[in-house]
Amino acid sequence: MLTATTGYTQGGWKTLENAKPLGYFAFVLHSHIPYVLAHGRSPHGMDWLSESAAETYIPLLNTCYRLIKEGISPQFTVGITPVLAEQLVQPAFAAEFEAWLKDKIAAAEVNRKEFLSEKKLGMAALAQYWYQFFTKTLTDFRERYRSDLIGAFRDLQEAGHIEILTSAATHGYLPLLGTDEAVQAQIKQGVQTYKRLFGRTPRGFWLPECAYRPRYRWNYPVDFEGKPSEPWLRKGVEEILAENGIEYFFIDSHLLKGGEAIGVYAERFKPLRELWEQFSVQYRAEDMEKSPYSVYLVNSSGEPKPPVAVFTRDPRTGVQVWSADSGYPGDEYYLEFHKKQPPGGLRYWRISRPKDDLGRKQPYELAKAFERIQEHAQHFVELAYEVLREHRQSSGKSGIITAMYDTELYGHWWFEGPEWLYWVRRGMETHPEIVPITCGKYMHLHTPQTVVQLPEGSWGEGGYHWVWLNEWTEWTWKRIYPAEREMVRLARQYGDNPKVQTILKQIARELLLLQSSDWQFLISTWSARDYAELRAQWHADRFQMLVNLLERVARGEEPTPEEWGALGEAEERDNIFPDIEPKWWAQLEFPPHE
Repeated sequence: MLTATTGYTQGGWKTLENAKPLGYFAFVLHSHIPYVLAHGRSPHGMDWLSESAAETYIPLLNTCYRLIKEGISPQFTVGITPVLAEQLVQPAFAAEFEAWLKDKIAAAEVNRKEFLSEKKLGMAALAQYWYQFFTKTLTDFRERYRSDLIGAFRDLQEAGHIEILTSAATHGYLPLLGTDEAVQAQIKQGVQTYKRLFGRTPRGFWLPECAYRPRYRWNYPVDFEGKPSEPWLRKGVEEILAENGIEYFFIDSHLLKGGEAIGVYAERFKPLRELWEQFSVQYRAEDMEKSPYSVYLVNSSGEPKPPVAVFTRDPRTGVQVWSADSGYPGDEYYLEFHKKQPPGGLRYWRISRPKDDLGRKQPYELAKAFERIQEHAQHFVELAYEVLREHRQSSGKSGIITAMYDTELYGHWWFEGPEWLYWVRRGMETHPEIVPITCGKYMHLHTPQTVVQLPEGSWGEGGYHWVWLNEWTEWTWKRIYPAEREMVRLARQYGDNPKVQTILKQIARELLLLQSSDWQFLISTWSARDYAELRAQWHADRFQMLVNLLERVARGEEPTPEEWGALGEAEERDNIFPDIEPKWWAQLEFPPHE
């Protein structure tokens, strides 16, 4: 078993404290799917979760165990959001997932027969590949991982091969949440779910959308009934992380540099501009030079509070994967995501020339695609070496590359991605001057000393909040903000009333689900706008319905059978976070002082 201070190389086990490598490399993979159980299936809903499990999570687990079998510890840092983890442990997921896989297997067989009848032997061979792929996935899920993907990730962490991060409960966009109690509850539920499912306290935290806000006097960016007339002091996000035992989080590189990164959209949308003005008059950018290859401490309070460490995304290696124009996933020989074959929606074509319309896509060639994987992996390892070498030359110190990606990119969006991860990790294992490492182990070896200030922002387009707050999503915040204030009132007034605890906890669940950043993202990107609007409206309406029910029960009135039925439906459909605590909204721990 690996310990926190050892790593495996071709030369055998080594003690990292005594090693002086050129630098370190941390793969950080952020895994997240919004809550979709019992909220639709296709094209939006449960299919998202099934696709990610089949094409990303199980392939990632297989990649880890393949490396381990070869004597290479993966050393990936894997974020799993609480809302995703809650879904993966539900019996309903296992049943839905197996049915989805069986549909894919059947579709592959139908496609194979059709292609054979049309004398398309290459396409028929691909159909057979898909048949084998989904059959093996079903076998792996049932037998290798015992229908328990969270348990499989937990086992890898217990053996020291990966480190698992937590996140906000439902991926709420923390800088825009309207009360510190709301932020506190999202973080506390994230920590609590992690403890229950992974059996330990989390060290690292993935800020949803890498979105951060420091301490300053803040007011709501949109108008609603009951909005305060004057701003009030809000805690920095890192303060609440520290209070809950979190040691480190992650940001995009522009936040480390400071200054303005709000994008032109803020100039056109008044609420964003006003929010930035609230912040900017209180923020003072620092003159010190900061590097994304160093780890810093963050404390925006100006008080002697425990700071939290921050890792920064590396832009140079990141663009090789993220860029739509020059990134590896856009290679012409990789599998085309958007063109699908009925029935079943399986894919048989390669990207070809990216600007070609779908009708001109060429058949997928497995052998050629896998040749490109190894070429791209070798290029990536060489680039990582070059980045670390330049950092050593300029600073005289060993740096760390923090390579941050959505996990679902690997396998789901970029089908060849898990295989690329495998070859990159193998390449780094044989490289004499790069040490792959988890972020927690790096913290053990290199305790940061320098405290920095960070501006407000995210890794979204424009570096600020516009993806989540704009003219299309403003209405969602007008439902969220009053609900957050109402939750604080209810928790304080009824938190000790045993007659209404069941209702109060369900109200809290509906609020957390309403706060999911996914709804604004899907609305703004038009990727599933109707679904996202319906979901936001659903949870807002459920919240208010349950508030009315709670007030009636508290007054001693007997609800109608229909009202009890509505509560039962909400509990059955939105069945997550069994350990939710309304007291998280009742009182803010360590209120800020002027």
